Amino acid sequence: MAGRAVTRRAPGKLLVAGEYAVLEPGQPAVVVAVDRYVTVTARPAEDAGVVVDSDLLDHEVRLCRGDEGLRAVSPQDPGLVRGVLAHLVSVVETVEGLRTEQRLGLAPLRLTVRSDLHHDGVKIGLGSSAAVTVAATRAVADHYGMRLSPQELFRLALLADIRVDAGPSGADLAAAVRHGWVAYRAPDRHVLRHSLHRHGIARTLRAHWPDFALQELPPPPGLVLHAGWSGSPASTSDLVAGLAAKRWWHGSARSGFLTDSEQCVTAVAGALRRGEPEALLDAVRTARHLLARLDTEAALGIFTPSLRRLCEVAESCGGAAKPSGAGGGDCGIALLPSHRSPALLRQRWSAAGITPLPLDVTAGTAPDSGPYEAGPGTRPGSVSPSLRGHT
Repeated sequence: MAGRAVTRRAPGKLLVAGEYAVLEPGQPAVVVAVDRYVTVTARPAEDAGVVVDSDLLDHEVRLCRGDEGLRAVSPQDPGLVRGVLAHLVSVVETVEGLRTEQRLGLAPLRLTVRSDLHHDGVKIGLGSSAAVTVAATRAVADHYGMRLSPQELFRLALLADIRVDAGPSGADLAAAVRHGWVAYRAPDRHVLRHSLHRHGIARTLRAHWPDFALQELPPPPGLVLHAGWSGSPASTSDLVAGLAAKRWWHGSARSGFLTDSEQCVTAVAGALRRGEPEALLDAVRTARHLLARLDTEAALGIFTPSLRRLCEVAESCGGAAKPSGAGGGDCGIALLPSHRSPALLRQRWSAAGITPLPLDVTAGTAPDSGPYEAGPGTRPGSVSPSLRGHT
């Protein structure tokens, strides 16, 4: 049975290319992991159930297990379970659900969460939900003695994620698991959620996931990635839902956008593989223009005045820039040639009301550089020995 304290952390992310298009199964994106982290510690709890201590809350939250999952013990906390704690709760329910399917026991659990992906308690667009999902999945699984490969970690984290919302692509999870520069194509999350309900966690975890691919990419030589915060948070889910509700989503313009986005992301990935910095700068500028076209056609509000200033300033400093993620606020990125002055960029950003973020791209962690379909290839419904854990 579980008994040791385990601390694991996962990085934040920035989208380089492929925003919005990556929501479609099989559509590519390039994402990077950055050295801001969410840290989760899992240890035995003194009382039965699950206790959560998060730096985003002003008090501990006690949860009890039931037939329909975890629920808050205090009548003041029910909204937190499906609100700010939704992803963390889903991780515990998913990992423990897998153990229950394997007829393994559960134990009182205490989770401590600390986040570097917020600014004065406000999210800044670095993928905090994904980072807490990956860090918690690793911590809880390791606490129970379940040794996860990177492939298994990504899959289990994505299943936990789609139990909360099947809309997001999972690109931020891919960065949090693999680190460094990552090329990603999403599986159909609605199909996976249906499989969870029909076949359970273990069988869905081991099944073939069509359209899904994940590949590490080399960092760009001679270029440095910088990030700036626009000063206002944005809701990715609201922007995505707004796009799906628009006529644009169901028209021919959508098909053209997907085609152009795939070509752009392919150019980004190709430039990274070949080590061609100028080609990468051109491809990032193309990604910005594609987002601007989408913003004009669908009237989403991707480019706020702050994000426009962020891009214009970076271009004036010799870089290529764009919003990172859904836009509407949050962050933007700039790729700046290493011979250009980062101090000048930061100075001009600050003068334009943009907050430079002190961060770097993390190093990639996996030795393989080829694409993989994240399952190790066992038959559907089976569970690898590394997932069985200890009794």
